[in-house]
Amino acid sequence: MFRWAFHRWEEAIHNRSTDRLVREFDWGLEWLHDLPHTPDAPDTDHPVASPAATLQAYAAWAVDHSDQFFASTDAPGYDLDRHGHLQFPSEIVTPHAENNIVHARLYRAREDRGRAVVVLPQWNSDADGHVGLCKLFNRVGLTALRLSKPYHDWRKPPELLRADYIVSSNVGRTLQVCRQAVLDARRAVGFLHAQGYSSIGICGTSLGSCLSMLTAAHEPRIKAAALNHISPYFADVVWEGLSTRHVRQGLDGHVDVDTLRRIWAPISPQPYLERVRHLRTLLVYAQYDLTFPLRLSKSFVQEFRDRGIPHQLAVLPCGHYSTGKAPFKFLDGYWLTKFLARAL
Repeated sequence: MFRWAFHRWEEAIHNRSTDRLVREFDWGLEWLHDLPHTPDAPDTDHPVASPAATLQAYAAWAVDHSDQFFASTDAPGYDLDRHGHLQFPSEIVTPHAENNIVHARLYRAREDRGRAVVVLPQWNSDADGHVGLCKLFNRVGLTALRLSKPYHDWRKPPELLRADYIVSSNVGRTLQVCRQAVLDARRAVGFLHAQGYSSIGICGTSLGSCLSMLTAAHEPRIKAAALNHISPYFADVVWEGLSTRHVRQGLDGHVDVDTLRRIWAPISPQPYLERVRHLRTLLVYAQYDLTFPLRLSKSFVQEFRDRGIPHQLAVLPCGHYSTGKAPFKFLDGYWLTKFLARAL
């Protein structure tokens, strides 16, 4: 009965948005031209195989050489104004000038003890998303840096109503833009480190959770990760999730989920589980989630248990969208804040 009620609520919240577009399928090989190349990497500039085979070969290389795939340097300069609005250049140059400048908002704790958290909100979050969470972190002595993901809010070109270019039926673009998000997050960590913060964590929700896991797995300056809504595979969430039904429509008939899982493996948490063994990690999932289906969240938690990877677990008695509604948002915020305050 509870499941039925929450699932109906989730569907109702989802259906309030009428601006979702089913975009044409594209392998997006041109987006791979700016991906890292080494002598042992597949030649994506002059592929000899089919687009699917080329992408799978590159993805396999990227997983095996993820330190190169997610290699990052701190930004050459950071521009922080008196209102706490931070800007710096993205490490990746895309065809959209707006997207090539990273925006973030800094919320300093009143009692600053050198502890800070990079905050990555959910997919399609507006500029005010997770500001309340940042202020809650401030109350327990954590400075928060709220990061705008690629193609979101300030970084969205005029042609977009939603942040479609970070998750879409353009397969190569999705791979590249999610990689860009990780490199941006690493540069955000670099800013905090340069500001004197020695104990740095990361907190992400939904898509932000996936990107936070990838960042934490490759950024040695991160000590703790709070992952809010979880799945082992990027492709499976897109294929099965409520929020990505329109993306699935664009993919159907062009690629199957097994192929997509291999192509998007570099931007999936599963391959990098062993890389977070040293971290303090919180896993959060929602009991009635239709966007991150429950079986995927449970399988991810089971992977942590089977491998003996240290973690804490919290289960929300709600769905994905309803996590943002009272009283569940207060419960979620409490768990995230309590964990990070102790872990850092």
